[in-house]
Amino acid sequence: MFDTGITLTYFIQLSWVKNNMTNTLTFDITQFFPSLNHCLLPLILRKARFDPKVDHFFSNYLVGRKTWYFWNNFSSFFFNVDIGVRQGSALFSILSALYLALILYILEKHLKNLKILVFILFFVDDSLLVVQSKSLTILNSFLFYSYNIASSLLEKFGLIIEHGKTEVFHFSRSHGIFDPPSLNLSALEGPILYPKDTWKYLGFIFNRKLSFHQHIGYYVNKSISTVKCMKILRNSVCSLIPYQKRLLYRSYILSIILYSFQL
Repeated sequence: MFDTGITLTYFIQLSWVKNNMTNTLTFDITQFFPSLNHCLLPLILRKARFDPKVDHFFSNYLVGRKTWYFWNNFSSFFFNVDIGVRQGSALFSILSALYLALILYILEKHLKNLKILVFILFFVDDSLLVVQSKSLTILNSFLFYSYNIASSLLEKFGLIIEHGKTEVFHFSRSHGIFDPPSLNLSALEGPILYPKDTWKYLGFIFNRKLSFHQHIGYYVNKSISTVKCMKILRNSVCSLIPYQKRLLYRSYILSIILYSFQL
């Protein structure tokens, strides 16, 4: 989470050096892990020139697995037990990254051919498009076409964007009145996105000038409320000794203050 905020902040500040504004559009892929095409994944591994043994293993591991039960003289019929790419498994991060790598390669190639300059970040099912320009009209048009191409491409890979979670946010160093236009995605079966004063993304709270007052205030209040909750534990049978209070502070409260905690 912390690296995400730092990366995005650094990228925006670089654009301000060139007096550009930055627009970001975030979208979420619904039911990402159950939607992965398990027949396609071994082909991607083959395309990436993995060892044939690896390809053969995953071809059998992901697709076509069956089992049956035998008890005394009774034997059941076969059941399908496809493993799939389950969230939380040891291999899910690697397999999902390999699956998305091909999508990102094709997406970047399409956008480059259309001369649409877009910075793309994927955090598994959370996706971020970043565009920069001096014109708000150009920014919105870049986001519209990028979103259209991304949603069409993802659909071909069996992945669907959850339009209700799509958000747009504008960054500008303007000191005057800043009234960016809405982004109408209704032609793409998406929502009409209106600008916000603050934006929360992956645990970070941004405003358009990259002043983190809201973010710091939010987590300071969360830390203070957590400290006050320690008094409730004091009423327990054994209470809390100073060592336990210090341990609780260092392992839980301090992580909130340093923004490395996320619900």
